[in-house]
Amino acid sequence: MRHARRRIVRRVTRLAAVGGLLVGSAMVTRAVASEPPDASAPPRTLARTASGAGADLVSRLGTDRTAGHWVDSDGRPVVAVTDERTAEAVRRAGATAKPVRHSMSELRSATATLRAAPRVSGTAWALDYRSNEVVVRGDRTVSGADWSRLTGVAQGIGGFVRMERTEGTFTTRLNGAEPILSTAGRCSAGFNVTDGTNDFILTAGHCGPTGSVWFGDGRGDRQVGRTVAGSFPGDDFSLVEYANGKAGDGADLVAVGDGKGVRITGTGEPAVGQRVFRSGSTSGLRDGRVTALDATVNYPEGTVTGLIETDVCAEPGDSGGPMFSEGVALGVTSGGSGDCDKGGTTFFQPLPEAMESLGVRLVGSGRQDAGAGTSATAPPGAAAPGAQAPATGVEGSTLLARLTDRRNVGPGLLIVAGSLVALVATRWIRAEADRKAYQRHYSATWG
Repeated sequence: MRHARRRIVRRVTRLAAVGGLLVGSAMVTRAVASEPPDASAPPRTLARTASGAGADLVSRLGTDRTAGHWVDSDGRPVVAVTDERTAEAVRRAGATAKPVRHSMSELRSATATLRAAPRVSGTAWALDYRSNEVVVRGDRTVSGADWSRLTGVAQGIGGFVRMERTEGTFTTRLNGAEPILSTAGRCSAGFNVTDGTNDFILTAGHCGPTGSVWFGDGRGDRQVGRTVAGSFPGDDFSLVEYANGKAGDGADLVAVGDGKGVRITGTGEPAVGQRVFRSGSTSGLRDGRVTALDATVNYPEGTVTGLIETDVCAEPGDSGGPMFSEGVALGVTSGGSGDCDKGGTTFFQPLPEAMESLGVRLVGSGRQDAGAGTSATAPPGAAAPGAQAPATGVEGSTLLARLTDRRNVGPGLLIVAGSLVALVATRWIRAEADRKAYQRHYSATWG
């Protein structure tokens, strides 16, 4: 009877172990396949690799044979081409070729004609690579007469200029990551940068002219720094030098809310179709896609060119806040239309251009630009641009905490490991029992 109970226990243990292996494997597969729900760790994608491949092809084939590149829904690079010979070269390189009628040279010529026309506040245009068009938008402040005149300019260029009216108004988002305040209003800190001697906050240029003094709280008790350089309009970036010359601990993190942050590892250029994240002191962390590049916006304060167009929402006070993807800094918030209830269009000042003009690099980065191989980890932290408190990164968490987090592969791996131990144990017990039984039989046989 005792031996029968032992056999039943061993069989139940083996069945439970096999079931554990199946469940644990399913948990690991699901964790790997799904996106982490924690907003402090934006998911990694292949966008940077695809973007780099598309950019290399466009650069090598030239603007007369191509018309831009983007990332499709599967994360693969797509290049717009004007002839079959170029299309074949793109396919040989492993990218998708999309035949179009107008080259990049023609698209840029169209935008040059629009810039030469009389300026109309409340309008914007950008290159839509996927439709092979120049899209001109006018907000509700544009009069019928001005819109009619601009439409005449577009018709003179050709049928590849598309005119659209949009709700809301194109405005700078004055009033981020962390809020910074001055007599000019409220903005958001962008990225911490350095010239090798002093540290600065890189933010939007429209936030305030050179000499503006910035504070980190509403009472004006903590002075953050003073604007020492910038460009607006034309561009939209400025440099705020820290009052004590240093950014402090956690300077390579950008705040995403709830005391958490994303570690920034380098700078890069975005691709049309790429998923991006923006953090701002008014609307917090938001995400969306890059919809166009080389955008021009005619704000009431002046015209800004070379911007990144996205469908990420933003609101007043988000100006200067950081835009990033996979741990790579891409730009700072300039302006746009709409809000985070109804959605809208938001434009960003590209970061590499601003950093090159100002002669700075990211704090903690030994080089100006990060390539496609740069790590894109996004550990949680407590610091933010402009913050001087120590950051608690992933090093502060224990191995056990990470393994037992249900959003990671840890729980599944623990179940798999436990099931394997149970299987090995039952196998060893069975082998040991058979060995002892054989010994007893052998002893009885040979007396």
